[in-house]
Amino acid sequence: MPFSELVKSFEKIRGYIREFYVYGFRIRSEFDGKSGRTYDNERRRMECVLGEYTASARDQRGKNIYLSIDSRSGGRNPLYRLFRTCSFTDRDITFHFLLLDMLGETEPLTLSQILDRLNSRTAGFSEPMIFDDSGVRKKLFEYESLGLIRAERDGRNVQYYRAETLDLSGCVDALELFSEISPCGVLGSFLADEKHRSAFEFKHHYITFALDSDILCGLLCAISEKRSVIVKNNSHSWELVPLRIFTSVQNGRQWLMAYSPGVHEIRSYRLDFITDVRIGEVSPRFDELRGVLSNMQRHMWGVSCNKRARVQRVEFLIYIGENEEYIYRRLLRERRCGKVERIDEHTARFSAELVDSAEIRSWIRTFTGRIIRLDFGDRTAENLLRSDMEKMYEIYGIGDDGNAVP
Repeated sequence: MPFSELVKSFEKIRGYIREFYVYGFRIRSEFDGKSGRTYDNERRRMECVLGEYTASARDQRGKNIYLSIDSRSGGRNPLYRLFRTCSFTDRDITFHFLLLDMLGETEPLTLSQILDRLNSRTAGFSEPMIFDDSGVRKKLFEYESLGLIRAERDGRNVQYYRAETLDLSGCVDALELFSEISPCGVLGSFLADEKHRSAFEFKHHYITFALDSDILCGLLCAISEKRSVIVKNNSHSWELVPLRIFTSVQNGRQWLMAYSPGVHEIRSYRLDFITDVRIGEVSPRFDELRGVLSNMQRHMWGVSCNKRARVQRVEFLIYIGENEEYIYRRLLRERRCGKVERIDEHTARFSAELVDSAEIRSWIRTFTGRIIRLDFGDRTAENLLRSDMEKMYEIYGIGDDGNAVP
């Protein structure tokens, strides 16, 4: 079969893009379970779509190909291009443009009129296409559900006409921002394609979530309709009741919070590990389970949600210097389920009751040099944090100046 740059299996290219961008150190022979021909085809597709971001390096093992994308260099996420290169059949693309063209030039048309005009226009093709009643009816229903066309009943007949094009000129900036920071931002990216200059630049721009957009879309549909799903990870599959999507503000990673009937508890699942989603039946316990998760969130810093774990207190005092009110505002902005109290002009207290105090350690470390006192209910987590901070003080030579955390 000749090579085509169009993406036929998005899950396959999704895995390769993650290998090339997130990891980027493997050579051709180190891609386990993948044939050399498959590797070459997916690499060529990647180079067709993301050619200016493709680079290579050579060492004693051989040559490795990788993606080099500076997420600060532009306002648009280049990974969305993958969705624009998905494969399609000649029949589907012909139907799409002919239908929208004929519905835009006259008054509403019935199914029989659409069918006659389609076959009339394709009769002159070098390889004529014949559209049948059943196939066109299904396509019209699909396009109506997508909002591309409208249907009105006139007696016994159903008439179809093209939906009005929305005027998005007043919300282009909102679409640009949505496309870069929100789950399923690919939708905003498609709508904002007509605008070439973005108004936004990002210091921390997490772009890999774009690869999970199709998985996320299926999960959000299931959540909206309160349905269960069957999720697949390679050869394993599970039935879950999806409840919420969490997005990390530290690394952009997305997690599914879902109830697992198999183990009778709510767990977290990384979206980038999910390879397929199939929507199932309506879950009668959805509202109850969402309420359980909401109660659990009062003691969750991240995605760890072991309901059998004992809640542990985390508390620290922080020094706020002259003209450093931004530190206090940051505490208020980032406190999540915690509580912030102002002790005096130069001191503030943060406290929280958490089921997994280890999750908060990396955030607390960002206040290194300002922490006056530290107190964890989980002494193991506290000692690990103290050890990290003492090593930092030692590296920067500030351990002897009375800055060690009490």
